[in-house]
Amino acid sequence: MVKPAKNLWILSVVLLAACASLPASGSVEKPIDQATPEMSNQPGSPTQPLTHPPGADASQFPDLGAAPELQNRVWINSDHPLRLADLRGKVVLLEMWTFGCINCQHVIPSLKDWYQKYADEGLVIIGNHFPEFDYERDLNNVKEAVKEAGIQYPVAQDNEGKTWSAYNNLYWPTIYLIDKTGHIRYRHVGEGNYQVTEAAIQALLKETAPGA
Repeated sequence: MVKPAKNLWILSVVLLAACASLPASGSVEKPIDQATPEMSNQPGSPTQPLTHPPGADASQFPDLGAAPELQNRVWINSDHPLRLADLRGKVVLLEMWTFGCINCQHVIPSLKDWYQKYADEGLVIIGNHFPEFDYERDLNNVKEAVKEAGIQYPVAQDNEGKTWSAYNNLYWPTIYLIDKTGHIRYRHVGEGNYQVTEAAIQALLKETAPGA
């Protein structure tokens, strides 16, 4: 019998899921705010942190290379699988998360706020749900957690880790911002840095895509 997600959220606090403090691989690495241009072919590789002040323009967020395509087949809050190739002209915020991670839970209010504020301006938010524990693999549990959290943006189930692995991702949560041409322009690991992330969203939304 599947346990209600409400109880699983409580369980997650007790278990202290690895989240941003520990990578999925189990080794400890320093969380990063953004990759550097020379790492463009390895969007998940660790680099030194870079920060940008609120109000930054798009030129301050270097091109980190083409974002790997989404591999997911099972989606919540979307009636069809989303693909980056179909989202050209939009700014995509892709978050790697799992519902039992307490750090991921803390990030959700900001994601919901940005979805409300910027969806009409061209921001697409996608939660890529890669589970850490077995109970997080159950689609019914994921659906219940999404409903309980009041998440309205699309969430993709990534039980096999295809999208997670394509981004060489190590941490929950990790946020990627993908520009209108499908290139990664910003990455942040863990909680916090919300003002900088929102400034990056604003800057990329204002950026004119080539040929537009």
